[in-house]
Amino acid sequence: MRINTTMLLILLFLCHNYSSSGKNREILEIKGDNDVVWIVQLSDLHFSVHHPERASDFQKFVGSTLSLINPSLVLITGDLTDGKSKDLLTMKQNEEEWVEYQKTMEDVIKRSGLNKSIFYDLRGNHDNFGVPAIYGAFDYFSNYSITGQLERSQSVNSVSVYLKLHFLYILQFYVKPITSKRNLLFVSFDSTMSTGLRGPTNLFGHPTDQLLTELNSHLSQWDSTFVKPLTKIAFGHFPLSFSAPSHSKRTLKDIFLKHSITAYLCGHLHTRFGKNLKRHHEMDHNLVNSHHLFQLNIHQRTSSSSTNCPSGGPTVDEFWEWEMGDWRKSRAMRIMAIDRGRVSFIDTDLKIGAKEILILPTYPLDSRYMSTTELNKYKCQSMDDASHIRSLVFSSTPIVSVKAKIYDSSRGDLYMVLETPMSKHGNLYTAPWNSKAFMDLSPDRYWLEIEAIDINDRLSSTEPRPFSLNGLRADLSWTWKEFFVMGCQWAALYYPIFWSFYFLAFIVLLLPKAIISRWKNQCSYGFFKANKGFLNGLIWVFAEVYSVPFLWKMMLAYLFYLLLCPWLLGQVFIGDDDRGYMTYKGWVVDFNDLGKLEFLGWPDIMVVVIPHLYFVVLPAIFIIGAVAAERAMYRDHVCSLSEKKRDDNSVKNGRFTSINHGNGRVLEKLRRWARSILFVFSLAVCWKHFKNCRALMKAYEMNPLVHFPFYSFTIPLLLAYVFYKTKRPEA
Repeated sequence: MRINTTMLLILLFLCHNYSSSGKNREILEIKGDNDVVWIVQLSDLHFSVHHPERASDFQKFVGSTLSLINPSLVLITGDLTDGKSKDLLTMKQNEEEWVEYQKTMEDVIKRSGLNKSIFYDLRGNHDNFGVPAIYGAFDYFSNYSITGQLERSQSVNSVSVYLKLHFLYILQFYVKPITSKRNLLFVSFDSTMSTGLRGPTNLFGHPTDQLLTELNSHLSQWDSTFVKPLTKIAFGHFPLSFSAPSHSKRTLKDIFLKHSITAYLCGHLHTRFGKNLKRHHEMDHNLVNSHHLFQLNIHQRTSSSSTNCPSGGPTVDEFWEWEMGDWRKSRAMRIMAIDRGRVSFIDTDLKIGAKEILILPTYPLDSRYMSTTELNKYKCQSMDDASHIRSLVFSSTPIVSVKAKIYDSSRGDLYMVLETPMSKHGNLYTAPWNSKAFMDLSPDRYWLEIEAIDINDRLSSTEPRPFSLNGLRADLSWTWKEFFVMGCQWAALYYPIFWSFYFLAFIVLLLPKAIISRWKNQCSYGFFKANKGFLNGLIWVFAEVYSVPFLWKMMLAYLFYLLLCPWLLGQVFIGDDDRGYMTYKGWVVDFNDLGKLEFLGWPDIMVVVIPHLYFVVLPAIFIIGAVAAERAMYRDHVCSLSEKKRDDNSVKNGRFTSINHGNGRVLEKLRRWARSILFVFSLAVCWKHFKNCRALMKAYEMNPLVHFPFYSFTIPLLLAYVFYKTKRPEA
């Protein structure tokens, strides 16, 4: 009886352990003798009917590489298909691409020999173009993705990785599980639009309050249990710079900082913006509000500088954000290892095919990507087992030699100061070393390189990477393109950029009118000549615009139109004849309750709004002002020449008269050149505007005469009108 009761308790425990996890809370148990786990990440596959080589290369190279690496998890972080026409202007789902994705993944899984359940693919914005409803007829992700096939139907899913199997101690009626030495928690989430608009106004992640609550629940699921230590890693598609806040203004960053996850893995941006799309986030309540708009460098500079060492060093609310390069053009793949809680990674590409040898150093860590908590451990000399250099080596052929090399860069060049062989423990290679000998006040004085030679004398080595054992982080900076896409919080910047345009536009249009009404003589060209200055010049130029009342009123009316009225009336979903209209606040597709309109696609519509305002409307305003000012200058010179000509009639020899005629011809040529240059600038603005209109016509199946006439024709007509109105200035 006691045996039966004990067995029943065991079964109850196991049932609770697994049934409580459900489809979106999975448990993975692996052998972890060396306390190291490795995973693979891929992103932005963009399988396309117009580019079949993307799928064929994936099928040829990824399956064999996964078989070589044998990872515990494979993460594919979004944009599985392309969803674009050949000219890249029409963006909607293509079922043929999804069929190709499904077949390719089935073949890759078969070639790799891995279990299908360890693959986690996510929905990206390209996988959501034009999808009116999740699980609807056009939601091919739910039918063809691995996530859909395995019924991971929730927006948040997690997998707990145990490095050792559970054992059960049975003492009478008490069942006690013995947990592993270290555990890992991977949490995925889908922050794409619940109602997917067509591109280009489908660019941002849109985490809802419900999703953030679920994410918080998954990240905290082991906080109150016996599972310690625990490494938490989240993965999604969108970088935080392209993620909007929820309705209650909560953000993904808030959740990640609260739980101090180790890393957030994402995709979306592609390698064309740079290979260093990484960002360190750290909680600091003393930061000014501008930090919510910009982060000027990869490493967030905070005011916290605690030197106390309680319990081995202070922990910090922080995490790393590591964007993944794309498969689309770069054929990029990432291998990430969690070695005794320390996270390291390498990004490689398979452009020329599958690699025969892959090497990932796991200790010492790259000092450019270390967390502040890890740095504090170094400061307090509380590192876990710093006695060995450690590295993972994967090879399709037997390895005969692995060496660790350390270089000193203090003399300007790298010169070797240590070369030591490494011993094999499965895929892990280790070498003992005297770590204290490499402590230095410079975070990048010493560099580590791992070299491996296989049985065919094929040599492979890692790029040297800096390391520091003194709690110092090596400096690393963005290029301007990397800062543009990673350092700017675009959702928070949209309205400041938008209203800055209107502030400038209203200043240049309304300020001269206010000054004219009070100080009319201070707005003339003559006053500007006598009192040169930027402000006087600006007032004079746009006072001349006001001298053409119809033109001034039309420009002002157009600015108010863009604020108060719809810009476009477009087809935003697949297979739906109903159209939505776009304002600067977003798209409106539901007209049932006109009193409470719901705007979709904010701030995604900034990709239409901001270029139109700053690259079409604003240049047009200044060109119109310049053309009007040129007329005033010419008129002033004509008047002055006329006065001189009347004076010259009293001169008998006619010498002054000929000079005035010569000056008049020169002035006329200068005027023609000035107008020609301004005309060329206006043509450039119209060409830019034409390209924008053409892209929108294709994207949302619109006719410019019917669906967006004010957007399409106002600026070209205003430019044409100002040239017509000023072609014969008054004398």
